[in-house]
Amino acid sequence: MRLLQINVTANSGSTGRIAEGIGEAAMAQDWESYIAYGRHANPGKSRYIRIGNDWSVRWHGIESRLLDRHGLASRIATKELIRQMESINPDIVHLHNIHGYYINYPLLFDYLRQSGKPVVWTLHDCWSFTGHCAHFVTAGCTKWQSECGDCPLLSAYPKSILLDRSKKNYADKRKAFTSVSNMTIVPVSNWIDGYLHKSFLRNYPSTVIHNGIDTGAFKPHEEKGKRFTVIGVSGVWDKSKGLDDFVELAGMLPDDVNMKLVGVTCRQKEKLPGNITGIEHTESIDELAEIYSEADLFLNLTYADTFPTTNLEALACGTPVLTYDTGGSPEAVTKETGFIVPQGDLRSVMEIIRKVKDEGKSHYSEACRRRALENFRKEDRFNDYIKLYERIMAKG
Repeated sequence: MRLLQINVTANSGSTGRIAEGIGEAAMAQDWESYIAYGRHANPGKSRYIRIGNDWSVRWHGIESRLLDRHGLASRIATKELIRQMESINPDIVHLHNIHGYYINYPLLFDYLRQSGKPVVWTLHDCWSFTGHCAHFVTAGCTKWQSECGDCPLLSAYPKSILLDRSKKNYADKRKAFTSVSNMTIVPVSNWIDGYLHKSFLRNYPSTVIHNGIDTGAFKPHEEKGKRFTVIGVSGVWDKSKGLDDFVELAGMLPDDVNMKLVGVTCRQKEKLPGNITGIEHTESIDELAEIYSEADLFLNLTYADTFPTTNLEALACGTPVLTYDTGGSPEAVTKETGFIVPQGDLRSVMEIIRKVKDEGKSHYSEACRRRALENFRKEDRFNDYIKLYERIMAKG
């Protein structure tokens, strides 16, 4: 049996590591695993296929930013991918993030429709059923439930500078994404599953599979003597990920509380307040696990998220999580392992920092680690995908 996954990254970032983990789970069941990706790959056990090259990604980005044509460039790259897919002849095609400036989705779905291949599509965000954005909640927009247009989020990813093509994009996506007959959708949270059933994808079968992480790598490390520390971790830092709130919160912290932000750019690092330690992006799981372990509280002050793996990584390292009540982020925590506060409520954030400081991290650590092991082991969650593949294949 052959599995071919398509994602913007391979074994890099959260979705890339998820794809590689699923591939490894498939190989453990004697499947062959292929991952086709757009950019950024770390070595893994699956066979990797680069879609296009750096130049095609850049040109796709130009079309997207100037003309709001995200997912409509990369024609040559996608045709070459299809030729390779025809050669591999996969039994299952598993899609992840097909946005990210690297693939032409009408060509891809036209091939999937004609081939009749079973398709599994994991939804890590909302891009698949909107005319433009990946997270409509930041604007409180509901146009995607009927027909997009006059988009309020053109300046958000995938940013468009000149044109608003959201109405046509919506129609193009609906036509392409509803054209295949054998597709199962996997929302990564109950939150996005609820919105899925209000979208033009509502007629496809869906099953929620929460993300999984490597709890053997993300585990508690020996803590060193230090100040009470709170951290934030993100692959990209901007307003939607709570960067402005972290900066404001830094001005509220007492001198005996240390704050670290992981994943900032060099330019962002230079602009951070003096009491925030900026750490640039790292692909080292060991380094991340040490950072999570040294923290007393993980803060996820996000305004747009589906089911962030950073919450799971912190829990696995024995660190309690404080998250805004955003998307599927609260689904990771319980009252024994973390806290949920309204978006932007920094007073409540400060109260919880004081609470955890008074009680001590050890009050939460065992429950955090246990929750990660019982619910978010990659071996369990990724085997859920193998069982899904088997059910699909059994139907013929």
